[in-house]
Amino acid sequence: MDTDLPDLPARGCARIPHFERPVAVPGTADRAHRPASVRPAIPAHAPVAVCVPVRDERTLLPRLLDALDRQVGTDPARVHLCLFFDGCEDDGVALVRERAAAMASHIAVEVGARAPEPNAGRARAAAMGLGTACLADLADAVLLTTDADSAPRPDWIVTACRALQSADIVTGRIVREHSERDTLQARIETYYDRLYALRRTIDPVAWEPQGGHHFTAGANLGFRSRAYRALGGFASRPSGEDALIVDEAGRAGLRVRRDARVVVETSSRRDGRAQGGLATALSAFDSDAVAASGVIVAHPADAAWQWHAQAQARAAFEPSGEPGVRALLAQALGLKPDHILGVARDCPNAEAFAMRIAPTVPGGERRVSLGVAERALAALERVRQDRAA
Repeated sequence: MDTDLPDLPARGCARIPHFERPVAVPGTADRAHRPASVRPAIPAHAPVAVCVPVRDERTLLPRLLDALDRQVGTDPARVHLCLFFDGCEDDGVALVRERAAAMASHIAVEVGARAPEPNAGRARAAAMGLGTACLADLADAVLLTTDADSAPRPDWIVTACRALQSADIVTGRIVREHSERDTLQARIETYYDRLYALRRTIDPVAWEPQGGHHFTAGANLGFRSRAYRALGGFASRPSGEDALIVDEAGRAGLRVRRDARVVVETSSRRDGRAQGGLATALSAFDSDAVAASGVIVAHPADAAWQWHAQAQARAAFEPSGEPGVRALLAQALGLKPDHILGVARDCPNAEAFAMRIAPTVPGGERRVSLGVAERALAALERVRQDRAA
């Protein structure tokens, strides 16, 4: 059973939200809006590579191909479908080659050797590498990625490109087939959507829309090609390569936009390809061993503390002429003033500074059951609503 809501430990939470004015870190005024942060418009004719890692997906590949062939609002001649077959033992390659002539977009196929264990990061990086090669390293091109068991909505490419006009990376919403059957997963997703909405009331940014979402999944990611190259690509790891590169993007000062209008439908299967991925979680929820009280998440009050800190750090990077600002920010974050200045000098912009200076709460996040977290989040939401009234 869920325990009572634990008391919030003294972590300086009151100090951070109560800065009355933005404070500035000396020596950063000339870099707060450096030219590199200006994002040129993506031309309507810019090429797009849709990069998909594939591992034994012969059954579901036709659905993906059909979905990509039905894209609207974009010239198929600018689209390159790049499929990396990760040591497949089925006839998926033959299927694609049979259908290639009838598809409107360009198709590139690469076949890799089968590794003993699947590695989602390595396979996705290989698919993205194929896409980068097809785009000939054009600076204004777009790289999208999804999964072979997924089906992008008909406006996926055009809405992703539109979202990237104001960002470097877009992460879209995932809609699962038969999601009504997975009530616990749906409850978790609703919780994280609410939590992310709270984040953007505490720490709003200009490049994210109202009504965003929490998803960060390789099944629905898009990059400006120059941003992807700057990040060095996906890391080679069994799973979690998607969340890692998005976290790295923030620390690098890139703009990440979570846009609910960019939608991909994916399967709710239990025999997934990535170790520790969604399929693993859904399979665990099917068993009697996992109930809501067994789902452990970070305490939302700790997340709120971090977002207040990041909001003030973001403001601190901007010039305002406030005296003694390093000391004020250092006191709020429990850091030395010289550390604040050192981090700021290494950051290209306010986004990077906010992500690096407050990556987590002091002492680490508390872990609580989903029920405890939901009640705590409701309390935080009421406080925000009361303040807005």
